[in-house]
Amino acid sequence: MRPRCFLARTLTSVFRRAHLRKFWLFRSALLAVCLAAAPGHAAVSTPFQSDTWPGPANKIDGLVFSKLQQLNIEPAKPCSDPVFVRRVYLDVTGTLPTGAEARDFILDRTPDKRERLIERLFERDAFADFWAMKWSDLLRIKAEFPINLWPNAAQSYHRWIRDCIRNNVPYDRFVRELLTSSGSNFEVPPVNFYRAMQNRTPLGIAQTVALTFMGERAENWPSNRLANLSVFFANVGYKSTGEWKEEIVFFNPRATNSGSVNGSPRPAILPDGTTVTLAPEHDPRQVFAQWLLNANNPRLVRNLVNRAWSWLMGRGIIQEPDDIRPDNPPSNPALLAFLERDFVSSGYDFKHLLRLILNSRTYQLSSLPNTTNPDGAAHFAFYPLRRLDAEVLIDAIDQLTGSSESYSSAIPEPYTFVPDNLRSIALPDGSISSSFLEMFGRPARDTGQESERNSRLSAAQKLWLFNSSVLQRKIEQSRMVQFQTASDHPAPEVATGMYLGILSRFPTGEEIKGAQAYFQKQRGGRRQAIVDLAWALMNSSEFIYRH
Repeated sequence: MRPRCFLARTLTSVFRRAHLRKFWLFRSALLAVCLAAAPGHAAVSTPFQSDTWPGPANKIDGLVFSKLQQLNIEPAKPCSDPVFVRRVYLDVTGTLPTGAEARDFILDRTPDKRERLIERLFERDAFADFWAMKWSDLLRIKAEFPINLWPNAAQSYHRWIRDCIRNNVPYDRFVRELLTSSGSNFEVPPVNFYRAMQNRTPLGIAQTVALTFMGERAENWPSNRLANLSVFFANVGYKSTGEWKEEIVFFNPRATNSGSVNGSPRPAILPDGTTVTLAPEHDPRQVFAQWLLNANNPRLVRNLVNRAWSWLMGRGIIQEPDDIRPDNPPSNPALLAFLERDFVSSGYDFKHLLRLILNSRTYQLSSLPNTTNPDGAAHFAFYPLRRLDAEVLIDAIDQLTGSSESYSSAIPEPYTFVPDNLRSIALPDGSISSSFLEMFGRPARDTGQESERNSRLSAAQKLWLFNSSVLQRKIEQSRMVQFQTASDHPAPEVATGMYLGILSRFPTGEEIKGAQAYFQKQRGGRRQAIVDLAWALMNSSEFIYRH
């Protein structure tokens, strides 16, 4: 029998672990999942997919499924309720549901429960924290080298971004403030956009603007096109104040690199080839922002909806999401065009865009493919497996064990103090880090490119999860283990509680039997069996991956 389940594909490597007591528990858990997913095994149904659609559909599905039909690609089945509740918590808030939240959702029989859950998650503080983290990656919020925002500015900038997300500030207003603001980097947070880049020359600013707001890598443009764009940022000036590390970003009409002769009007060419005249006393950033934010200009909106799609679906309609160019076409042009139009008509409402994608049947497909066609992934025939982001993974471990991370920063200033209970997704500064975050691929925030984040599971990461005394200690000292040890619950109830808490689902019958048999055979006693079960589940691919 060849296991089809994604969990089975990577768990076999743990058999090499020297701790035999954990080997046997993994063996029983792996066997149970393989039985659940094996073809022809009718006694146990897989917990990862369903045969019915409990949620609503929308225009996205017509465009995706029509394309799949043209390509003769069969989409996956819908994901099960346990998979959905875990997936949407992770994708919307970067956190796991508690065991009680997972149980209540799974047992809820109302037909619109998925839609209602999405709305509740939008209102959580973790939603603002998680999406501020994503924007902080793109906007390079980092106090130390090579960005050198410094802690006070980094904190201010991050707080402003988080407030914009929490208050659902329209995206066009958000971008306008980033592009056109002037003032102190402490008092006017969006001016830090012009400070959070390695190259502050007009050419360097132009490259950053193209990447961040148009999803285009301007270093690959013809040199004259990049030079034309840089004209709009030639009057950005910087000056220091008496306050340590404070800097004023301002429009400098007399900048020597602006190309203006004796303060006279000068021509400038926009990225679409349109020629405009720049008045000497008018900030050219305003002219560029007006062009970029025009509802008939697809560049800004295409970039944002493609990025949002990739954040939720694992890959962009244009892939890579920050490499938009004529010779890198979208896999589904009609889908991208629909999302662009809908986003503009919504008033640049970011939550509306996320809501549309999250409620689609496309997003709610299972991660178990029904096709071997290699084009299935590019056309969203199933939900892609993705390792949890470094910040999300350590937060999940700490949530389950009741522990916290120790962070540090290379800058010894009071602004780098981090409360013990702060989640990694809420860290305001890329310079504040930990050994775990570094090992598990947190982005350096040096370039703002999506590829800076590395979410591939490496050998070093596997060894940490399998052998780390830190993880073992977190589990052994956790409230979860202490509570289950002190209770007189039988093994099936203990296993059910731990599966709900760690994997957000009820265990299958075979998994219950495996846990019960292990509890009976464990010579180290009840507490050791509980520790082993927690360790096994937290080392499983089902825990480590979005699915």
